[in-house]
Amino acid sequence: MGPTFPELVEVVGSERIIDRASVNAWDDPNVAAAIEATRRKKLIFAGVSLEVCAAFPAITSLGKGYDAYVAVDASGTFSQTKREVGLLRMQQAGVILSDYASLMVEILKDNAGPLTGPVYGALDMPWATLVGQIAKAYGK
Repeated sequence: MGPTFPELVEVVGSERIIDRASVNAWDDPNVAAAIEATRRKKLIFAGVSLEVCAAFPAITSLGKGYDAYVAVDASGTFSQTKREVGLLRMQQAGVILSDYASLMVEILKDNAGPLTGPVYGALDMPWATLVGQIAKAYGK
């Protein structure tokens, strides 16, 4: 708990942030309702601690019929052992592990789309703008 990063509030808006005290986000009825209201079946998680904040809700999501992805490099941890055990536990449960940039590019889907430049820029991948420029040059 604590204040939300101002950069996140700026993008998401304070009215969409759910302040909670539960360890597993699914245990908070407001979080569960917000996830279910999206009607999406693929969820991406990251957390302060990979082995708890990301792993617990990701594993719970699988049991609820969702596809759960964890952005490993967008999650912290408190020791190498906790990280390794958390990764193992999630893999054994069937959580899909990835890095944040690959997940965002997968969501993007089209390097010639209007969001390509802003997404790559936000990912601190300005070099990848070249991909969009190449696609544009080929008339895609």
